[in-house]
Amino acid sequence: MSADFPSYRPTIGLTTQTLHSIDGIPPALPSSWVMNQRYFHAATAAGAVPWMIPLLDDDLPTLRAIYERLDGVLIPGGVDINPAEYGESVRPECGNLDPARDLVELQLVRWAIAEGKPVLGLCRGLQIINVSQGGTMWQDLASQNATFHKHDFFPTAGFERDHIAHEVTVVEGSRLAQMLNCVRCPVNSMHHQGIKTLGRDLLVSATADDGLIEAIEGQTDGFCMGVQWHPEVFEMTDPHTRQLFGAFIEAAASWAKANDPVFHAPRMGVGAP
Repeated sequence: MSADFPSYRPTIGLTTQTLHSIDGIPPALPSSWVMNQRYFHAATAAGAVPWMIPLLDDDLPTLRAIYERLDGVLIPGGVDINPAEYGESVRPECGNLDPARDLVELQLVRWAIAEGKPVLGLCRGLQIINVSQGGTMWQDLASQNATFHKHDFFPTAGFERDHIAHEVTVVEGSRLAQMLNCVRCPVNSMHHQGIKTLGRDLLVSATADDGLIEAIEGQTDGFCMGVQWHPEVFEMTDPHTRQLFGAFIEAAASWAKANDPVFHAPRMGVGAP
């Protein structure tokens, strides 16, 4: 075990995705909840104990009971958020949707932000954080705003997941700047949507050269951060990425020690605020 691990390994919940929301999945396959293993490996490498969260959108008491046992929440990448969640109708360019995942992730993030429990959002995860706080999205960057550069360097189009697509400018003095220790950071890019209006109590912590918001963080002391790129791809090779995951895991360990002295003792409350 790495000497860099926190003395207490926090339990980090990672949300899943409905199998049939993914392009090319035959409808005849059984219903399943799935998620890319890379997120779990990256969280584990940083010292977390990962917990795969089922999409219990119709059972909030059980979802709350799962949440109560977590020290932090990680929202991975995935399909588009239903525009209805930010008050818009679906444009033709909008991709596949996963309403159950939307409901579960938005609820988890709202609980976590309200209680100061650490949250990290990656790609779609950044978008979920923004929408959870009343922000809105560009449903399709290319068709809605011609000033945006190309951001959709998808593996399905022949690009490797570690393809460096562009650089982001990190806002001086932001929490992200302290973690990454760089002003201009190269990133990969696998998305066709992005933040249009920023949600309440959020700050911009990085932007692309075309002005698109690439990272956000909360205004309070609690750890709440989202990045539009996929750092889990570089976790084992990039020291800046390790610092991002490491800071999240450290925050989760600190949250556990401050809020649950008997670590992971059964908690009886399952009511949803």
